[in-house]
Amino acid sequence: MDAAIQAKVDQWLNGNYDSTTKESIQNLSKENPAELTDSFYRSLEFGTGGLRGIMGVGSNRMNKYTIGMATQGFANYLKKTYGDSEIKVAIAHDSRNNSRFFAETTANVFAANGIKVYLFEALRPTPELSFTIRHFGCQGGVVCTASHNPKEYNGYKAYWNDGGQLVPPHDNNVIIEVEKIASVDEVKWDGGEKNITIIGPEIDEAYIKMVKGLSVYPDVIERQKDLGIVYTPIHGTGITLVPQVLKEFGFTNVTIVEEQSIPDGNFPTVGYPNPEEADAMAYGLRKAKEINADILLGTDPDADRVGIGVKDNDGNWVLMNGNQTAVLAFNYMIEARKAKGLAKPNDMVVKTIVTTELIDEIARQNDITCYNVLTGFKWIAELIKEKEGKENYVVGGEESYGLMIGSQIRDKDAISAVAMLCEMAAYEKDKGRSLYQKLIDLYVQYGYYKEHLISITKKGMDGQQQIADMMESYRSNPPKMINGSPVVMLLDYELQKGRNLQTGEEWTIALPKSNVLQFVLEDDSKISARPSGTEPKIKFYFSVNTTIPDAASFTAAEEEMDARIKGIISDMKL
Repeated sequence: MDAAIQAKVDQWLNGNYDSTTKESIQNLSKENPAELTDSFYRSLEFGTGGLRGIMGVGSNRMNKYTIGMATQGFANYLKKTYGDSEIKVAIAHDSRNNSRFFAETTANVFAANGIKVYLFEALRPTPELSFTIRHFGCQGGVVCTASHNPKEYNGYKAYWNDGGQLVPPHDNNVIIEVEKIASVDEVKWDGGEKNITIIGPEIDEAYIKMVKGLSVYPDVIERQKDLGIVYTPIHGTGITLVPQVLKEFGFTNVTIVEEQSIPDGNFPTVGYPNPEEADAMAYGLRKAKEINADILLGTDPDADRVGIGVKDNDGNWVLMNGNQTAVLAFNYMIEARKAKGLAKPNDMVVKTIVTTELIDEIARQNDITCYNVLTGFKWIAELIKEKEGKENYVVGGEESYGLMIGSQIRDKDAISAVAMLCEMAAYEKDKGRSLYQKLIDLYVQYGYYKEHLISITKKGMDGQQQIADMMESYRSNPPKMINGSPVVMLLDYELQKGRNLQTGEEWTIALPKSNVLQFVLEDDSKISARPSGTEPKIKFYFSVNTTIPDAASFTAAEEEMDARIKGIISDMKL
């Protein structure tokens, strides 16, 4: 074993770590040296969003000690920022194994540092944590979740006083403070129990009232209250609020997928508890077909992402992707607010740079400002804060199944999204139509945009380096032609530069630095390359578009766009 790694192992074996942890390290040393190396070869990085990793012993794993040190660093930064003022934080957790333990550990460390803690009595959705920070006027917050990752993972997401995840300068400043914590001996583990307040139903009620206030057409729901809804929480936190919210909206015909209704960190029915995956929605689809429902909805373990299924024109069930769901939601909020006289001249919507440009087109034709930000809802939250008092935020979203409707929370919210998507389905049903038909009509009206995503994983200690090399190659030697179409534009968000590859013209991209590259082709196709900040993965996003004269032309156009995407992937050897 490398000497530096061995030194770290020895530090844990000889330091103030519990006997069970030391025993586990000794067992790994005998039985699985490779696993021991992976557990200690680096320290789990506290990134701009917090921590995420596999649970286990070691510096490169999610455990009591890595979480305690992260919390001590966060507490130190809060105290540095707010001085002698009262500091309050809110803490929530999802259904994952150890999430409650990690949340209580986090609460104890904050409390031992003299910080007032609001800790949920049991599991709750991530968006409710964002709401709670704003509700109590907290200076920060933490939710223990690894969102939609496999069961081996857990995570720690850090929030600031607006209810959004950490953004500059706070994200980097917290990282600096966390990295200063060199030993578990610097962590204040206990002694502040009196600073912890347990919260629960009173926050649920306030949150549900907020979500109810988002409804635009309660009269339509009254007429369509028996809309056939199938919902699956995929063993996660959505079960705590979604049924209540749908009841509050007035829906009376809601079927919960029983096999996935009980919170369970082992996610026994799925490999990935992610509504983006067809497998995770399979139980729900079966139930929706069985009872001939109108709409299927699934949320991930911390209930910030939502996936939906609807019937196509032939009565076959189709799972919509995140871009399609976002298009329906953005368009509904824009159209419905206009129709009800709620629209304001300074309304704005926000999406991310890898989300479908059909939303930009819908906003443009409806004279509404559409802002594009970097990937991640923290950037949407940051923009809302920046525009507060000047522009009116209506809806935001991204292609990865996230929506944020209304400005009273500052993170993606699958609870309110489920309710509003059901309202949209009721609105279309009231007109004798389906959400699927509405989507095709939007393609006819504004243009047909087709998106596709592939994710490439590079495992092992050199995985990140392989991805870095791939990005450097694209950056220094961009392709001149992709799938027979010249590359006309290169957008480099790391260098914050846009360049017309044909004329040489350059311009500044007015967004924070991010390791993302986008190639725009002459045929208006767009390819985005984006390494993950938390995993050894690189994602490639493809977007192509065309116009269709009528709904009957959709199938042929879809085949043509699929072929174009396949051609791009093949040409790029991905």
